[in-house]
Amino acid sequence: MIPEAADNRIADLMLLRDKTMARTLTCALALCVTLGLSVSRAAAEAQILVDVETGKVLHAENATMPWYPASITKIMTTYATLRAVKEGRITLDKLLTVSPNALAQSPVKMGFPVGTTITVDNALKMLLVKSANDMAVVLAEGVGGSIENFADIMNRHAQRLGMTQSHFVNPNGLPADEQVTSARDMAILARAAIKEFPEYDYYWHLPGIRFGKKVLRNYNSLIGRYPGADGMKTGFICASGFNLVATATRDGKRLIAVVLGAPSSAGRAIKAAQLLERGFASDGLGWLTPQLGTVEALTPVNAEPPNLREDMCGKHRKKHASEDEDDSAAIASLLSSSGSAYSVFLSALRAPAGNKQAVLKQEARLGEPVPVHLGPAKKLANASEPTGSKAKGAIAATAVGGPELASRSDDGSSVPLPRPRPKIVRATAAPSTAASSTATPAAQTTAAHAAPRPAAAKPDTKTDAKKK
Repeated sequence: MIPEAADNRIADLMLLRDKTMARTLTCALALCVTLGLSVSRAAAEAQILVDVETGKVLHAENATMPWYPASITKIMTTYATLRAVKEGRITLDKLLTVSPNALAQSPVKMGFPVGTTITVDNALKMLLVKSANDMAVVLAEGVGGSIENFADIMNRHAQRLGMTQSHFVNPNGLPADEQVTSARDMAILARAAIKEFPEYDYYWHLPGIRFGKKVLRNYNSLIGRYPGADGMKTGFICASGFNLVATATRDGKRLIAVVLGAPSSAGRAIKAAQLLERGFASDGLGWLTPQLGTVEALTPVNAEPPNLREDMCGKHRKKHASEDEDDSAAIASLLSSSGSAYSVFLSALRAPAGNKQAVLKQEARLGEPVPVHLGPAKKLANASEPTGSKAKGAIAATAVGGPELASRSDDGSSVPLPRPRPKIVRATAAPSTAASSTATPAAQTTAAHAAPRPAAAKPDTKTDAKKK
């Protein structure tokens, strides 16, 4: 009996061991799945924070992972245009013509008829505020002669700047398998644009534009909300998610934050604010953070860009995601919600006593938009340059009447000017049908915040699903 009892006890112990091992394996498997999902979700976003003056990387996550740029491509389009202006190949007052190719762009565009003329200056303002895909093509064709030629110009600039992970095939960022970049490369480009063209810095932080009676706000919702925000560009396609290159300046220190693959327009704005706040709050504590070197020194990752189409535009989304979605209500909701994923950060922003500057405002404080118009540049009487402005010339006169905008505009509320506005005598000259015009040096000094135009890009007809 004793041996039999011993055998039963041994059997019970073995059974208990097997059950314990099974539970352990189950927990381990669940943990692996959870970690796998976390890693997968983490890989669906890329971030970098860079000091403009030194190029030092203050924070980086997946910063060298290849990514589809979407409309932040237009930073390179603007860069190439400004470079052409600086080299004297074009002027800000040069008239460009809307081509059938430009009109065919979608979905966000101004929608001007074929044959409409517009200056480089006004096309740039529409490009950077409205993210107008047709204006990107107008600029590309005006600078490079064709989308293909302009893409070559963009790629030569990228190579010269050390953007080793970037390749462009169009000037607006519409879906194309071969159009890729990285957070690292976009930080390099943003830094070059700031340092090489300080006289045109105004373009990057236009709060809005007024075309006739229509007012369009900048999609970069940090402008007017985050203290010191002064640029640059948003972007979205299904394959890339919501992208944002944002700059801000405080106490003479300017930072660049790049967020790629955010789940929403509001999300990218708040994540960029997190990065910027982290950078401004780190003064004097640099020795506590790991040294990441300069942005150019980061080692690129050899991989395919993630395709976020299902996450961004799948059937599970209640509302179709788009570049021109209005995120004002979403940001206000996140700022007021204690249960938000950003609640800790947001409460920290609202908390500091005696430091009201470090606050992400629930309601954007907006001023007047900058007028834009069709046709040749308007000469302004009694116009003076805004105090402290680095932009050349005075603001353009109010817009003449024109066609209805093709995509959704704002509700007509005003938008903030980043710099004091000069006194303006409004003109009502009709748009010119001339193919082009070259302004004299004197005329250039009166052109409204003129900047060189970007080269035109060929619309890509591929779908996001075909992306690499």
